[in-house]
Amino acid sequence: MRVVFMGTPSFAVPSLVALAEHHDVVAVYSRPDAVSGRGGATHPSAVSAAAAALGIPVLTPRTLRDSAVQTELAGLSADVIVVAAYGLILPREVLDAALLGAVNVHGSLLPRWRGAAPVQRAILSGDELTGVSIMRMEEGLDTGPYCLQASVALGELNADELMERLSILGADALIEALPAIGAGTATWIEQDESLATYADKIGKADVALSPSFSAVEAVRRIRASTSTAPSRAVVAGRKVTLLRAKLSDESVRAGFVRTSKAALLLGTKSDTLEITRLKPEGKAEMDAAAWSRGVRDITDPLWEALT
Repeated sequence: MRVVFMGTPSFAVPSLVALAEHHDVVAVYSRPDAVSGRGGATHPSAVSAAAAALGIPVLTPRTLRDSAVQTELAGLSADVIVVAAYGLILPREVLDAALLGAVNVHGSLLPRWRGAAPVQRAILSGDELTGVSIMRMEEGLDTGPYCLQASVALGELNADELMERLSILGADALIEALPAIGAGTATWIEQDESLATYADKIGKADVALSPSFSAVEAVRRIRASTSTAPSRAVVAGRKVTLLRAKLSDESVRAGFVRTSKAALLLGTKSDTLEITRLKPEGKAEMDAAAWSRGVRDITDPLWEALT
């Protein structure tokens, strides 16, 4: 099949690589290169870099609503457009630009968690299962029918680990589904609107920490955090990003800190939080017990939200 692929972050890379192995990927669309650093250097997206390594032409329009962009896309004569975490809205002219339309690799078990941050929302809500859906794209937000789903248990996975797991699962599901889509034999299942939930983009407030939360909620927030929305707090007067945590059987009063050679314990409104990995401000990630040993002489054994 002639495929046009649209994606941006690392989540989409396994799908692109799998497509390149099994089909003719004639072009890749990705978000424009990001600008970062004091010198204003540009950095290609993970998908752009992967496509370049595969020798596939990359296009990075700022919008798909431009008529010239739409004409160029139609001229590629694709059988199907495959989308995975692209980050731009696909107007009707784009959805109709390929013979078989557009299909999306979505990181949830639709209709649960439509939208921008399905992985993090699944973690924050304490879902036991999540997965991927191969869905037919419509103009609505992830409202189209799906032809294949695959699930995975969340366990104690954090957002980055779960995203990686789902990216591979999604690539496998995509390759399994495409032959039936191409042959017109895929069974499309309409989503039950009464079960739909929406995964709004994650902000710092969604993963912020406070002793007023339960330990269970705090653990979920830490697991759902990422480098762009980290879980931060002030512990013993020091600003830290909390990266790994679990429930502890120890008893520490809410808002208090207990340090030892083996553990860093934070009291919450219910139960105690054991921090296992953290990143002190301005320093590299490290073992929380090692950090704890360095601050055992603290005179202010409290922790609080970082405002």
